[in-house]
Amino acid sequence: MVSLTRMTLLRLLLLAAMLALLLFISSLWLREFPSSMSAMLDQLLSTQTGLTDCGDSWQPCLTFFRRKPESPLFPVEAEPPEAPPLMEECPGQSFQARHLLAYLKSSMANADDVMLEPYLQSWDQLLNFMESLGTMVSFFSDKVKEKVVLIRELSLKRDLEAHGKRGPDDNSGPQREALRSIRSMVEAELKEGVVDFSRRTESGCRTLLRLHRSLLWLKLMLEGLAEGPDSDGQYRTPGELSRAAYMVALAPHHPWFLRQAAEFVFLALPDRRFFLRLVCARSQREATPLLLAVIHALELVHSRTQRILAEHGMLELP
Repeated sequence: MVSLTRMTLLRLLLLAAMLALLLFISSLWLREFPSSMSAMLDQLLSTQTGLTDCGDSWQPCLTFFRRKPESPLFPVEAEPPEAPPLMEECPGQSFQARHLLAYLKSSMANADDVMLEPYLQSWDQLLNFMESLGTMVSFFSDKVKEKVVLIRELSLKRDLEAHGKRGPDDNSGPQREALRSIRSMVEAELKEGVVDFSRRTESGCRTLLRLHRSLLWLKLMLEGLAEGPDSDGQYRTPGELSRAAYMVALAPHHPWFLRQAAEFVFLALPDRRFFLRLVCARSQREATPLLLAVIHALELVHSRTQRILAEHGMLELP
């Protein structure tokens, strides 16, 4: 009995030694694995089992175990990795991606601020984009248009009060400063007590916050349109992308009945080819760099606006 136990123990020790030696040799072989063969192996694993985005050339990563780093509250304003492509004028349509990109860039003329009129002009183009998707999208676009009009009216009223009846040389009393940027609007309304943090008001800041959330929705939807196909070669539909973006950007702030109504809008959206034609692209390959240029500009404007609103505690205005 003792000899039998001793023999079993020796066999287990021998097996353990052989396994350790095998692991040691395998690790050396993996480190010397040719890069070309490694790339082929990674590609094979990616297409068959969903293994992608590897850290080392010989060490595949499991995407469902790898945690992506959380996005910062205020993304760093970095230049796009490549120069934006030359955008053409798209004949026969109101939405022009090149105009949208130009207005977005103009709105960022001052560092750490967003110029108001180019920002609103960007929304004019985004409204053209939304309205071109069909009448059902008016569920969103009509509300956005009301908010753009309201901010323009507030800006015009303040402009008239600043340079109107008394004239520029009349110093008989305090004059209100014109609204030139998002930061100046926020600071002016706070100074005058226009913003109420406990109840709903028709202030420019509250209206801006609603536009800010809608801008995130559109940005996320465009990011989805710029993505490639899944492992089966299938692209997500615009309805699916719009729904996913809505759940992140707008649904948390909408009551139940609005969320249900939004579902009908997503079902009525046109197919992906229609979206590609809106940026004068004949294929996904042509559309992706154009979309990425617009997305990058949207991200910069959104992050600056987010920073200004957060500095003054305005991200949850009622």
